[in-house]
Formats: sequence, C-alpha cells, structure tokens
Amino acid sequence: MRRERVVVLALDGVYPFELGIPSRILGAADGRYEVLTCSVDGRPVRTNADFGVTVEHGPEALATAGTVVIAPVAPSHLADEVSGDVLAALAFIRPGTRIVSICTGAFVLAAAGLLDGRRATTHWQVADQFRRMFPRVDLDPDVLFVDDHPFLTSAGAASGVDICLHLVRKDHGSRLANSVARRCVVPPFRDGGQAQYIEQPVPEQGAASTAGTRAWALERLDEPLTLADLSGHARMSQRTFARRFHDEVGLSPGRWLIQQRVVRARHLLESSDLTVDQIAGRVGFATGASLRQHLNAAIGVSPQAYRRTFQTAR
Repeated sequence: MRRERVVVLALDGVYPFELGIPSRILGAADGRYEVLTCSVDGRPVRTNADFGVTVEHGPEALATAGTVVIAPVAPSHLADEVSGDVLAALAFIRPGTRIVSICTGAFVLAAAGLLDGRRATTHWQVADQFRRMFPRVDLDPDVLFVDDHPFLTSAGAASGVDICLHLVRKDHGSRLANSVARRCVVPPFRDGGQAQYIEQPVPEQGAASTAGTRAWALERLDEPLTLADLSGHARMSQRTFARRFHDEVGLSPGRWLIQQRVVRARHLLESSDLTVDQIAGRVGFATGASLRQHLNAAIGVSPQAYRRTFQTAR
C-alpha cells in the first residue's frame, strides 16, 4: 500500500479549524497518508484565536512531502509579497510536488509567483483583493476548489474538506473517498459553487425552495429535463424558478443539470464496466460524444482516461 507524506505549513495568523482539516480527512483514509505539520522555523505558531499551536517540525519537513498544504491565515496577515522566512520555507519543496492551498492560503502561493497564468480560487470575501494584488492569476471565485495540477486551491473554511476528499478520490477512487466522508460525517461531494454562500438579500417570506425539485431531478437524470419541466414541478414560473435556483445553488438550472450528469457519469466510469455510450444514456447525455465533451470541460480528461485512472486506484 502506497503511503504518501502530506506536510501542512502553518503560518502566523493561521485558522485552527482549517489547519486541522488535512489531518482529520486524510487521516481517515485507512493509512494511505501520513500527515505532518510544520512551521517556517519549527517554533510555535500564533493562530487567529486566543491560543497558539506547537508544531513538531521545521521547514525541512517540506522537502520530504509528496503533497504540501498551505493552511489559511486571517485577512490581516495577507500580503502581496512573501516574507523571507516563508520564501525560504517554500524553497524546501521539491520540484513536481503537489501543492494545495486552503482558503487564503492561495495568497501565499500567488505572492510567491507560483500561480501566475494558472486558474485558482480563494474565499469569495477576499476575491476582489486577490484580483487587485495578483492580476496574473486566473481567479474563479465561484467554485469550491480548482485542480490545476500540480497546484490545487480551495475556497473558504469547509472547502478544505472538499479538496481533501478530492485528493483521496483522485489518488484512491470514490469508494475510499465516500468511506472517509461517512466517517467524518460530511457529504462526499457538494454540488454548486461558492456563489450559493455569498450574502444575498433575505428571501420573501414564504418563498418556496427549489430543493425538492433538485431531488426530483436527480432521480430522472436520464430524462431530457428542461427548464419548463423543473419549474413546472416546483409550481413556479420559469423566470422565478431560474432566479431562485441560482440564489440557492449558485448555478443556473442548466449548468447544475450538466454538473450532476457529469458527477453521475464519473461514478459509473469508476464503478461499472458500462460502455461510454451506455453511461451517456443513463445520465442524460444524448451521445457518448456529448459525455466526452462535458467530462473534458469539467475535469480535462476523456472518459477512457478517467476510467483507467480510477480502475488503477481501485
């Protein structure tokens, strides 16, 4: 069994909750990962709470990592340049190492120039600040995480859970990722994006939710569902349904349906021997070519390549 070493870099001002996510999630993956925590000098780290954290390792631990995680810091610690001690710590990371940031950890990677020309994300509340400071980074503030190998960036707080589950899924398949999610009592995959968490005006009193219709649609992904079908089930006008759906999920109904079909297709590619055309029919894509197009747009690989990866992981 391959055991990967993951080293988490804790900086002054770190959020304690997010700092513990890699150990909690990856540590539940049946011994597949060894998680260590280090600081830039091996000394205790001040958190953004009323306590500090004592770590067991200095920056040299980064040289032993297969994956490095940059934990997030409070907004007061964000800067457009990397301090000398942080830059020296990052220099320990070996070329080709997978590097993950949680929330504002993306600021550290961007300030070091590691995200120039790459797609990335961070917490929606600091997205405008990120764009001003790092215009060379292709920031997408609407998603929960971005995998632009070897750099992976995630949105705020609990998105650290999403990206760690993604690592498990990518490395070892959905079966283990789902098992880890159950042990940690979290969803194995969250639909939608960050937009659903951005502050919105309070809905009108008595406004209906689209949640029931989403559950109804998930049971009928193989059918050619239209906006008229969805709004009719919700007993709303199409315009009202589309607006309310976007407010709740952060996506249009059409984009959400495509996302859910891709998710279902990925599960079938991992867990069955159905052909690509058969899977396309079961998830509501008209043809295998349509499935190939949408899967490639979502994760950048063909169905055959995706299946080979996860069959190997299984």
